[in-house]
Amino acid sequence: MLRVYNTMTRKKEEFTPLKEGEVSIYCCGVTPYNDSHIGNARPFVTWDVIRRYFAKKGYKVHYVQNFTDVDDKIINAANKEGVTWDTIANRYIKAYFAAMDALNVRHADIYPRVSETMEDIVKMIKDLVDKGYAYEIPGSGVYYSVEKFSHYGMLSGRKLDDMEAGARIEVDEKKHHPMDFALWKAAKPGEPSWDSPWGKGRPGWHIECSTMSLKYLGKKFDFHGGGSDLIFPHHENEIAQSCACLGDHHAFAQHWVHNGFITINSEKMSKSKGNFFTVKDILKEYPGEVVRFFILQTHYRSPLDFSDERLKEAQTSLGRLENSYQLIQELSKKEGDAETAMKLAGEAETLRTAFYEAMDDDFNTALAISQMFALSKAINIYARAVENGAAFDKKDFDRAAAIYMEMAGIIGIFEQEAAPAEDGLVDKLMDLLIELRQEARAEKNWALADKLRDRLKEAGVLLEDTKTGVRWKRA
Repeated sequence: MLRVYNTMTRKKEEFTPLKEGEVSIYCCGVTPYNDSHIGNARPFVTWDVIRRYFAKKGYKVHYVQNFTDVDDKIINAANKEGVTWDTIANRYIKAYFAAMDALNVRHADIYPRVSETMEDIVKMIKDLVDKGYAYEIPGSGVYYSVEKFSHYGMLSGRKLDDMEAGARIEVDEKKHHPMDFALWKAAKPGEPSWDSPWGKGRPGWHIECSTMSLKYLGKKFDFHGGGSDLIFPHHENEIAQSCACLGDHHAFAQHWVHNGFITINSEKMSKSKGNFFTVKDILKEYPGEVVRFFILQTHYRSPLDFSDERLKEAQTSLGRLENSYQLIQELSKKEGDAETAMKLAGEAETLRTAFYEAMDDDFNTALAISQMFALSKAINIYARAVENGAAFDKKDFDRAAAIYMEMAGIIGIFEQEAAPAEDGLVDKLMDLLIELRQEARAEKNWALADKLRDRLKEAGVLLEDTKTGVRWKRA
């Protein structure tokens, strides 16, 4: 039984899909005006694992993630560089994909853009005006009247009387209420604009995601998510305008899932504060899978403090799992029919059950990964026994190995193999270096043998002397 924490109800709920055998997900995407930082990456890594897990459980997943390619920050960046707004948007959309590909984040089924959904956005705003939930301020734009929606605040738990205008809400004395927010902004000189019944302009922030999610997933869909900073005002306003347009406050997303912040010295990471690290820069020092593993070692709803030390710890931990993966690659080439791995296969089945129970408990990747470490240890013990002369049981070992790789597939690791041509060259060079080291040892030239070992270690390669020969692995 899969239980998911729903921000709306503030409790874990048993998940029942709206359509049997299918799961629909909308995740708020990036505003492409700069390179993505590690805090931006967390929701996409989180939803990638959730998506993988549903697929492994047999669901057909419909995953939509937008690009907010029309925004003040994009326009400001374009004006600063003296280029068009879409030049900035396209540049950083490309950069987004490069960063996420490095983190093994699989592409969404659809990536709608605001600029390509303008007709639908205008239609939704018109519907809200016609139904009395929105009004025009000539020369300013169209605003949503929060007082008209009696359920306003049901996601964030805030009361309208206690609210103050948020950072993205423009104050206008002509608004009916200070919390009324823009659905359509009147055009300003030098800004991109589109035609509408209220004159040229562009959409407000919140109406965009409402329109795109409803267009591609329908009036009701299973999940809507993003970072915790989106709960208010963005997702609160999405609910207000979407449910008002549909005439049903139970419509729209059925489960709201929000990940915790990534912090630096316990302070939220953000571009506005300048305390952020881009994925692009982090990847210069660490492989993408290490960054992904760092994110997933903590439950998605918990805060995650970023530091170089924590990344190094993640790199070491992932290295332990990769060592078992390399053992699997080696032993899978062996043949043997002795019944020596039955215990290992049975333990693997037990750990697989525990892995799935962890994931069923609000996608607890931290606990799930601990089951993978337990299986890694069991595989290592069995591999050492085989190296020391124990008979090999291919059938049951392959069962355990398949479970290990199943876990890895959900977590999203061991997916960045070297290119075949490069890998072949590396193998030949390593065989040569190992041969030279073995000759030095045979001649009792310990200084040379140790130098070869130590220099390889400095280069990120570890040598292991076993009874069956020398094994090498990337550190």
